[in-house]
Amino acid sequence: MNEKEKRDAGLLYDGNYDEGLARERILAKDLCAEYNGLMPSDSKGRRELLTKLLGKTGKNFLIEQTFWCDYGYNIEIGENFYSNHNLVILDGAKVTFGDNCFIAPNCGFYTAGHALDIEQRNQGLEIAWPITVGNNVWFGGNVIVLPGVTIGDGCIIGAGSVVNKDIPSGVLAAGNPCRVIREITEADKKKYWK
Repeated sequence: MNEKEKRDAGLLYDGNYDEGLARERILAKDLCAEYNGLMPSDSKGRRELLTKLLGKTGKNFLIEQTFWCDYGYNIEIGENFYSNHNLVILDGAKVTFGDNCFIAPNCGFYTAGHALDIEQRNQGLEIAWPITVGNNVWFGGNVIVLPGVTIGDGCIIGAGSVVNKDIPSGVLAAGNPCRVIREITEADKKKYWK
């Protein structure tokens, strides 16, 4: 089993020194740098570059610059995806977003985790576990989502949260570590109306 196959199986793999994976990351980072250098008004160029970089996109999406990822091909975004500035997705494993996901500035989705054992970590060994986000999810600013997490449909993840466990559908969750605060209810539809 090569290092990419180990990675895709969720096993410890050489994420730092394997030449094939390093080449794939450099290609993705070159595309990210090119994307980040485009004029914000160049919507056609930005869209074309992201379509080339990402594994799957909906028809309607926008990722504000800057954006960085490790591979790109492991990222799937649904319809009406929007991310504000400074999105980072470390996509050693699949990162999937459903439809109508909104991401505030400075958020990170990290599928990578490093070995706990010092010797293994110093050898460059790490794991990559998928992140799955449902439909209609909103992330506040500075949210971090860690490896292996699933977030259900219709959630709000509060600003500054560190999500290290699955979050069920239809809830407001926040904190470090992130925890469910309460369900989102019918009364929330009228919260901001006067």
